[in-house]
Amino acid sequence: MTQIAETKAPRYGRTAASCLGLALGMVGLAYASVPLYDLFCKATGFAGTPMVAKAPSATTGARDIAVRFDANVSPALPWRFRPEASEITLRTGQTTQVSYTIRNTGSAPTTGIASFNVQPELAAQYFNKLQCFCFTETNLAAGESQEVPVVFFIDPAIERDPDLRRLTTITLSYTFFPVKGFNPDRPLASAAAAIPPAAQ
Repeated sequence: MTQIAETKAPRYGRTAASCLGLALGMVGLAYASVPLYDLFCKATGFAGTPMVAKAPSATTGARDIAVRFDANVSPALPWRFRPEASEITLRTGQTTQVSYTIRNTGSAPTTGIASFNVQPELAAQYFNKLQCFCFTETNLAAGESQEVPVVFFIDPAIERDPDLRRLTTITLSYTFFPVKGFNPDRPLASAAAAIPPAAQ
């Protein structure tokens, strides 16, 4: 009887260790899934996520497409946010800059961060950003305004996509959300960065 108990003890220990390892692995996977999903979306344009380009398009296409700019702010953030133009029309492959104005209408410093997407989702894989204020913390003092640019082009390859042959309009949508844990004592930093020489 003692020998049987001694034989089972190591077996139970191995089973417990395996279960613990599996549980820890699942927790780690849960934490990693968000950045991995974000990376996947950025690499493929999935879920309306625009592509990130390192250089302007080397070619210009033959098709004009209208781009609408949608600007939204969470009710929890006392900001006004609007594009300089509600819509523009550009040729595929043409690098374009559009600026947005954000203003803190509240009585205290606040910070926000913008998420974005492209509609229709199928067009996101052809919408290439060279510069963007998205996913960058933007700090504004009470009453402060900033202009923040987005520089982009539409890949001419969109003209060869049979699913988008009738596409005439793309909507680029941004939404600002408040950032938790904002410290009003830290220096205010502008979200606008220098425009790449190739995009000027």
